[in-house]
Amino acid sequence: MEDENTYDMAIIGGGISSCVFLSSCIKNGFKGRIVLIENGRNLGGRSSTRNSLSNNGWKLNHGSPNFNICNSKNNQLLKTFINELLDLNIIQEDPSEINELHEDHLLNSKVNSDFYKGTNYISSSFMSELSSKIIQSSNFRNQVEYFFQTLIIKLDFHNNEWILTSKNGYKFKTKFLVCSSNLLLHKRCLDILNINHIPLRRAIPVCKDKKIDKILNSLEKQNYIPRLAFLIYTKPNYSFKDKYDKKYRHFLLSDLLERKFKFERIIFQRDNDNGLGIVVHIRNQELINEFFKYKNKEIFKKQLIYKFNKLFDKNPFIKQIVDYKDISMMIWRSSQPSGLGIPENLQVCKSHNIAFCGDWFALEGFGRIEGAILSALKLSQKFNS
Repeated sequence: MEDENTYDMAIIGGGISSCVFLSSCIKNGFKGRIVLIENGRNLGGRSSTRNSLSNNGWKLNHGSPNFNICNSKNNQLLKTFINELLDLNIIQEDPSEINELHEDHLLNSKVNSDFYKGTNYISSSFMSELSSKIIQSSNFRNQVEYFFQTLIIKLDFHNNEWILTSKNGYKFKTKFLVCSSNLLLHKRCLDILNINHIPLRRAIPVCKDKKIDKILNSLEKQNYIPRLAFLIYTKPNYSFKDKYDKKYRHFLLSDLLERKFKFERIIFQRDNDNGLGIVVHIRNQELINEFFKYKNKEIFKKQLIYKFNKLFDKNPFIKQIVDYKDISMMIWRSSQPSGLGIPENLQVCKSHNIAFCGDWFALEGFGRIEGAILSALKLSQKFNS
């Protein structure tokens, strides 16, 4: 293997957690050569933005449109980090109107959702740029390389070093490995990667590392919530009924309405030309399965618009969609973790030079960006201790 493919640290996954960890490590003095490997086109993970060139460059956040920090345990590490992002104008408090829709068209501003408790924040630009700005804040100098649209499917551990193999056969050699995604540890990789084994388990056989055995056994009990997001690009004349002028407007469906319409939440986003984009988030497995059965997706899109109009019929703020420019979609095959969180003491396995971070650890903010950030900050502390 050529020297240019050899690194001091490799990080798999380009979401918020990996970027916070990378930034913190560099700020704490790590001088080694780092490679960050991401299957998507850009950084951000589930905090992503669709830049639709076919729709006049519209940018719509189709993953997490914002994030919330509860920090009910008053973790000073997390508090300091959030204040740094605020001081650097990387994030700002979210001024958006957030309402819960109830049957009989009633609105309730007291939203009962784990995703809106505490203080809500938005990126000062777009959510996809949040991760890159976090890394840039570390003032790194030519020590980080990025490989996008690169899917790692194989792990090997030999002579105290890791060898990572991508789907297209490209290899990376590294002294230390950090997994911010647990795809290569979790059983869902069998379907998503179309392989017949869990890569980390094959690299480290049973009983070779007690911590790895524990983390893999724990992950057997962790589930994921699949999601679909539909991005509706409206025509220039589409607007709110009232004079609402903030960038985002959130509508969450009550449990009863979600069962009826099968939408989780609908978020309106104003673009640079003052047009309104609409992102419909769906976590209902029945509707997701229904979508994949349709060979003619245009019929499904018409049904989507029909449901949207039915939901907002008589709503004092939202107009019916009579016509639209386009509808695109984002399929989140594995999204928010649910069930068992992984114990924090399993974050680092020193005997095999591997560590983990992400929202899948049993920390405050499990399954949310808060948990992803906190796990990365804690891992950085362990890494530099």
